[in-house]
Amino acid sequence: MPVSVTRLENGLTVATESMPQIESAAIGIWVGAGSRSECDGEHGISHLLEHMAFKGTARRSARMIAEEIEAVGGELNAATSVENTYYYARVLGDDVALATDILGDILLESEFDPEELKREQHVIVQEIGAAHDAPEDRVFDLLQGAAWPAQPIGRPILGTVETVRGFAAPALRSYLGAHYRAPGMVLSAAGALEHEDVVALARERFAPLAGDDAPVTPPAGYVGGECREERDLQETQILLGFEGRPYSSADFYAAQILASVLGGGMSSRLFQEIRESRGLCYSIYAFHWGFTDTGLMGVHVATGDDDVPELVDVLTAELARAPAEITEAEFERARAQMRAGLLMSRESAASRASQVARQILVHGRPLPMQEILDRLAAVTVADVRRVSEEIIRGAVPTLAAVGPLAGLDGISDIAARLGAAAPVDA
Repeated sequence: MPVSVTRLENGLTVATESMPQIESAAIGIWVGAGSRSECDGEHGISHLLEHMAFKGTARRSARMIAEEIEAVGGELNAATSVENTYYYARVLGDDVALATDILGDILLESEFDPEELKREQHVIVQEIGAAHDAPEDRVFDLLQGAAWPAQPIGRPILGTVETVRGFAAPALRSYLGAHYRAPGMVLSAAGALEHEDVVALARERFAPLAGDDAPVTPPAGYVGGECREERDLQETQILLGFEGRPYSSADFYAAQILASVLGGGMSSRLFQEIRESRGLCYSIYAFHWGFTDTGLMGVHVATGDDDVPELVDVLTAELARAPAEITEAEFERARAQMRAGLLMSRESAASRASQVARQILVHGRPLPMQEILDRLAAVTVADVRRVSEEIIRGAVPTLAAVGPLAGLDGISDIAARLGAAAPVDA
């Protein structure tokens, strides 16, 4: 079924996709504000606000919110990312009205009770500690901080212990009022529902949302460099990153395919050479994250400290060869993986609702699946080789590492092996 879209009077976009073959429905509100929307004094407030949305409203206590959704067998959750925050419910089709009412309640009527706020701040402080104690998580925070230093996009989503503990209810209300505005929000739903019914519910429940635009997020400026954290661990966590491509780039899909060719599965060249042929690590993979105006490509590997020098030698050699050596077979295999992933995601109502919401926030409209597949089909192996050359050698790489680091070369040496630019202060 095609996606139906209605823009309400206050600017809220309502998008639905009917799936009459299933009994359930996924419905959520996606907000075009995340951690990179935060000012210097607001680090971590997006994530804290997401937590506090479930801690009581003028009509419902925190317990009532949980009990009402679970009484109909549903589930309610939320998440904060770099550029978005979303709140969603999964229920049976007959309970879409209840889910919409609860979503409206937590977004428009949250009370931010001081005692609830204090408890949730304590919970998030524990979450920050857990992330810091997990080197496989910590290394990603270090990577983003080195790629975009002194910028909101480079800061951890969770915030810091100091910033999280420092927020009071007025700060949450101020951030909510500034960023949760109808033109930058999407109510997206898929499953056992009808578009006009959802529009009516949205119009009734979300009419109070402000109709003017939220503040514009400053553009990101990729810098690159390195950040190391020496720890006494059994493994060394290494991330080697590069500036990727934004969602709007004509080369976005080529960059996605490149990440799959390099380390997207057991047949990828890095897995085969470093894991299978040489046994230098247990796990290695590559990824590409798109953002509105930038991107990040990276390779993550965990290895014993004795293997670090050889692993880095092999990794940099493989990356340096990739622009000239990516084969047609590798390209076709990676593109087939991506195509299959896109089509398989269509089997989930929650995935459909999420995809449509993100597309509207980024592109201003839902992208038909055939259009996405056509864009993917239009990418050639020559495109992927060119993008590989541009990404690997086009800017200063970013290195992040946690663990025993005595055998790990500096970013200048690694950049030289890749044929990439060295840091300015090198």
